[in-house]
Amino acid sequence: MNIQLLNKTISDTSTDITVAFLTKEKLAEHEQAKILKQAGFVAEQDSTCFLHELGILACGIESKHNDDMRSAASVAIKLLKASNNESASFSVNAKNIQAIIEGLLLGGYEFNDYKSKPKSSKLKDVYLVGDDIDALKDIFQEAIIIAEATCFTRDIVNMIPEDLNPPSFADLAKKLAKENDLECTILDEKELHKEKMGSMLAVGRASIHESKLIHLVYKPKNPKKVVSLIGKGLTYDSGGLSLKPATSMVTMKMDKAGGCAVLGMIKAASELKLDVEIHAFIGAVENMIGGNAYKPDDVLVSRSGTTIEVRNTDAEGRLVLADVLTYAQDKVKADYIFDFATLTGACMVALGQYTTGVMGHSHRLKHDIAKSASESGELTGSLPFNRHLKKLLKSELADISNVSSKPFGGAITAGLFLDNFIQEKNKNKWLHFDIAGSAYTESPWDCNVYGGTGAGVRLMSHFLKNIQ
Repeated sequence: MNIQLLNKTISDTSTDITVAFLTKEKLAEHEQAKILKQAGFVAEQDSTCFLHELGILACGIESKHNDDMRSAASVAIKLLKASNNESASFSVNAKNIQAIIEGLLLGGYEFNDYKSKPKSSKLKDVYLVGDDIDALKDIFQEAIIIAEATCFTRDIVNMIPEDLNPPSFADLAKKLAKENDLECTILDEKELHKEKMGSMLAVGRASIHESKLIHLVYKPKNPKKVVSLIGKGLTYDSGGLSLKPATSMVTMKMDKAGGCAVLGMIKAASELKLDVEIHAFIGAVENMIGGNAYKPDDVLVSRSGTTIEVRNTDAEGRLVLADVLTYAQDKVKADYIFDFATLTGACMVALGQYTTGVMGHSHRLKHDIAKSASESGELTGSLPFNRHLKKLLKSELADISNVSSKPFGGAITAGLFLDNFIQEKNKNKWLHFDIAGSAYTESPWDCNVYGGTGAGVRLMSHFLKNIQ
């Protein structure tokens, strides 16, 4: 699908279909208001009415807010792709163009790599029509870059474990580094042993695929800030010896979504040419079972020297992140440290499946992130740390347990576990993002279709672009 920006009025653009976004108030003013009302169209949010013979697709919106425009554009593109029309036009302005582009690209996204006969669409050209193209060019390009980086992230999340395992994850990072002129360092297991990353190595011990630590760097000439992005890259999570139930194991290819998002973020930043130095760290590991699998009752020695009692091998992501966070802090003096992980099902219980849980010590930083989330179209909710939950990670055998002694506040206790591996000087620079619910969906919503959503990419792109 080719998307072009045209300096025309919608009436001067010749396409098969013209798409009109209509509030209930605007419906009354539309030239085909009578026909639309006869068809039962009342302009409710995400409702549609296809007047094929007139070449009009009417889409209802509750308001002109970007969230409503994005959602309606997502509905529109699905209908257009299912029709026999080859071209469509949308009227855009500086306020709505980004939301419409995201709706079109993200709502129209399809992952067909494993279908022998994917459905084809006749829709070839989509024209975004505005009367001040000079004012729209930069917004247009930026929106395309961010949406495509989100789709890139979705593609990786949706890849099956046979195709995307730790070594092939590292190869993918190398390919991105070459294409986007990034620095790339890959640590294999021999090097991980030298770095004393015993916690991360234990998780991947039973896999036939060697664990990898990926480090990509985007370094502009005069960066305003230095940001470290850390991603959980569990290419598959069986639960280890604390084996997941069969139904819970399906979709566990998505446990790498944090690592995939970090790749999408550095891809977007490098293509937007942001004046921020970015370090992306990914712990790429596969958690499997076998005679040499790590076990409940093991005590692991992390890179920081902190000893960890393993009470559940399915709480493995935090063990990987513990070592990667320590490594990242030792290697890079960053102004901000953000980790992204599909860490806990408890986060979905707390916030629902659409919302990313945000944890950390800095209220100011959490506020800034919440603002970027709102303006980028993502949903976040803050989960508060407290000293009483922290006590539940106490171990009688080691410095800390990898799971809480009680089943409550699981998302927060996971965040508090990670907090043990954040150096004191970095406490107010760090935030933890639990994307367990928001990173993958089996029920399409908003501009998200089945599979990976690319959660975090739009949010972080907005934050990095506006960083002070």
